[in-house]
Amino acid sequence: MHLSKKPPVRKEVNILGIGTLSPDEIFTISRLTNYGAKIRNYQHTFYDFVVNYDVCNVISHWKLFLTPSKIIAMKSAVKYLACFGIPLFILVMPLEWIPLEAVTLVEKRVIAIFFLAALCWVLEPIPVFATSILIILLELLMISNGGIAFFMESRGDEELGELLTYQSIMAAFASPIILLFLGGFFLAMAATKYRLDINLARVLLKPFGTKPAHVMLGLMVITAVFSMFMSNTATTAMMLAILAPVMTVFAPHDLGRKGFALCIPLAANLGGIGTPIGTPPNVIALKYLTGTNEIPFGTWMSFGVPFVVVSLLIGWFILNRLFKTDTPSIELNMKGKFLKNPKAYIVYVTFTLTILLWLTGTIHGINSYVVAMIPVGVFVSFQIITKEDLKRISWDVLWLVSGGIALGLALDKSGLARNFVNSIPFEGFSPYAIIVSATLLAMIMANFMSHTATANLMLPIISALGASLPSLAPMGGERMLILAVTFSSSLGLALPISTPPNALAHGTGFVETRDMSKVGMIMIGVGFVLVYLVLLILKKVNFY
Repeated sequence: MHLSKKPPVRKEVNILGIGTLSPDEIFTISRLTNYGAKIRNYQHTFYDFVVNYDVCNVISHWKLFLTPSKIIAMKSAVKYLACFGIPLFILVMPLEWIPLEAVTLVEKRVIAIFFLAALCWVLEPIPVFATSILIILLELLMISNGGIAFFMESRGDEELGELLTYQSIMAAFASPIILLFLGGFFLAMAATKYRLDINLARVLLKPFGTKPAHVMLGLMVITAVFSMFMSNTATTAMMLAILAPVMTVFAPHDLGRKGFALCIPLAANLGGIGTPIGTPPNVIALKYLTGTNEIPFGTWMSFGVPFVVVSLLIGWFILNRLFKTDTPSIELNMKGKFLKNPKAYIVYVTFTLTILLWLTGTIHGINSYVVAMIPVGVFVSFQIITKEDLKRISWDVLWLVSGGIALGLALDKSGLARNFVNSIPFEGFSPYAIIVSATLLAMIMANFMSHTATANLMLPIISALGASLPSLAPMGGERMLILAVTFSSSLGLALPISTPPNALAHGTGFVETRDMSKVGMIMIGVGFVLVYLVLLILKKVNFY
């Protein structure tokens, strides 16, 4: 029987003495009564579901839907949306929305590229070297005089700005900085191929004896020295291989295992600061240390190496205090001998000559970039480095640095860096506050993203800031600020993701994240103080 059909009998009824009701009123009450019964029935059904249904079944259904692969896919989608959506929004938004004075279309596009670089280097939806290639490609298409015609014209009242030459952008691939790094790669590859590195380690470790603390110091010194001229990652991998038999000497719960596993990445990260080619942030800094601010190879080492020595000794002391070992002695049975063939001798002589020329640049006058080409030319000519060896060069690192150079070029030549600095009243800030803020920001960024990416993002802005603030001139100006940020960019030591040497050490299984963080945070504090001490000493000796 349908509710919409009226009852056939239409009588007036007296209910509970309320009064006489008409047939229409009776029909309305009956409909409400039926609806009430249905609602109560639904309420009971829902109550029974909530009370009696197994909630675990619901959760299991969601688990079946949100599988690990789907969660990873969702995270990846969010990363892509953030990394490419935000720059795209900046690209299409009106110029009036940008809080800078007299912004041009080229500057707005550089802002979009800068945000793309920053987000992709932090979140890594694509490899970091791929981000650098993308930066160069977008600059060529959007802000160069050889790009798309649509991007080479003004839009209404919006000023186009200064386009970069496509030759200058492409020159980032063949910058003297890249060739300096390439020379370092050739030296490291030849040293490894002809066992110069492992034999030097064997010889240099002998004087340190068998006492665990002394052996640790020897390992740290050798790692730091190698990382001044080799990739920090390659040095760590080599030294961890040397360390592997040592770890078997320790008892399973001996804290010394953690100390020894941590000493290698710590020394590799710190050692790279000692030379201009020791770590990518140093190489990137050379891009901005030009003209009167140029620092020769040997001059850099004159303050870089003492910084490394002091920080290394402090790190060694901290490791021995935090991770005391019960093992009385350690025997290192490293067998091997120096190769004695013509190609090996060429490697030995070229390696020594290149380093000596770098150290004595102020005497002979040969530029350090030119010196870097000597091992490249010699090793290729004598087939010490072959075509197959070239395939194993860390081209991704070179491309990563190239992207940073191109980004810095865009920030500088477009006028954006200068415009940004001029828009903030830095003149009203204390110069000490500026230095502390810049170094602290670099240290924080370097712990959560690549040291190279940190330098790539910060140094263009820092260079413009140092050159435009008269208040910084008495303290060293642009050169001082660049050095402070460069050193700070190499002090990201607290996490396994902070730097590849940390990740390699963490992968051994001997180190836990909390141990690495404890040592790293202490060394960041130590490094923070040492950076300012170095800056003060350089000021006292009239280096600036």
